[in-house]
Amino acid sequence: MRATVQREVTDAVAAYEEKPRDQWLFDYPAQVALSGTQIWWTTDVGIAFERLEEGFETALKDYNKKQIAQLNALINMLLGELTHGDRQKIMTICTIDVHARDVVAKLIAQKVTNSQAFVWLSQLRHRWNESQRHCFVNICDAQFQYSYEYLGNTPRLVITPLTDR
Repeated sequence: MRATVQREVTDAVAAYEEKPRDQWLFDYPAQVALSGTQIWWTTDVGIAFERLEEGFETALKDYNKKQIAQLNALINMLLGELTHGDRQKIMTICTIDVHARDVVAKLIAQKVTNSQAFVWLSQLRHRWNESQRHCFVNICDAQFQYSYEYLGNTPRLVITPLTDR
């Protein structure tokens, strides 16, 4: 089972940029789509930090606008006809996306300009290592290899500043 989940995550991460995310997520099971979304969130914020260092002062704000557009697309999907499993998957991704949007908004509000700021490092970040073909989960200075255990398609609790602690 773990090998299958790992293979699916590998495929999902590679295919993420091939089509719009609101279409991409239907190609994969919930756990894989959620993991891929979290990996790409970390990647996209990292790219925004790189752009900031290159002098693009609005890089995080531009990414925040992209996040809002992606979230609105998911919300519009929830208003339509979906299977029970797809509705659960999209609601779970929405929950994580709202938190991700809030994190980026906090980075903007606090004028964070590099990826070594504690406000960013203190977030749970999923990262894909292409050479090892594994997902790693980082928080502060800790790193864990994602275990690819099957989690199913379950709801997530809303993430608030209090639960973030």
